Amino acid sequence: MADKTRILIADDHQLTLNGIRCYLKELGGFDVVTINNCDAALELIKSNENTTPFQILFTDLSFDNTTQQTNLKGGEELIKAIRKNKIDIKIGVITGHAETNRVYNVISNLNPNAYLLKSKCDATEIGFAVQKILHNEYYYTHEIHQKILRRNIVQIQMDEVALQILKELPKHVKIANLEGIITKNDGIKIKLRSIETKLANLRTNLNAINNIDLILKAKELGIID
Repeated sequence: MADKTRILIADDHQLTLNGIRCYLKELGGFDVVTINNCDAALELIKSNENTTPFQILFTDLSFDNTTQQTNLKGGEELIKAIRKNKIDIKIGVITGHAETNRVYNVISNLNPNAYLLKSKCDATEIGFAVQKILHNEYYYTHEIHQKILRRNIVQIQMDEVALQILKELPKHVKIANLEGIITKNDGIKIKLRSIETKLANLRTNLNAINNIDLILKAKELGIID
């Protein structure tokens, strides 16, 4: 009989740990271990590395049970520590965090093999993600994939003028005040009509109903702070 795939699940909520473990048990073929903090997860991964290594780690991003003595405050730090120690383990994120900017930063900077949302995943999706991971492929749940796709499309459409407008807009009561402030790369000041046209295009691209909504959408996407 082939050895079972060893999976470690790190989450600070016991109900979540129990749920994911039940899903994997239902699928069969996995040796599942659960743990509720990132420090212990890293130590367990390292201590088993040369004997009975884990093939996959599933971790949340936020852990509410950290203290002043905790070294790794959350899933991002755990993933970074694993990368730093050059440990051969596939990493999946199972979390409630669906904020576009955070999702984008995690995927861009940490490159997890999977990103699933707690509210949407079930035994079928977790099983599908595991199979993808074991075949050296990536799996992002549909909502996450759409967020990343939209973020990339918007980023491509953003030029220097658009970024200037988005950054300056919250500082001024009237759009007319932007005339004389917004400039092209060569320093030429942009006329009000061109600014208004650019704003209209930005509202369309970001599905914003007005300029206030536009700024909120831009912040959510991480385009501006």
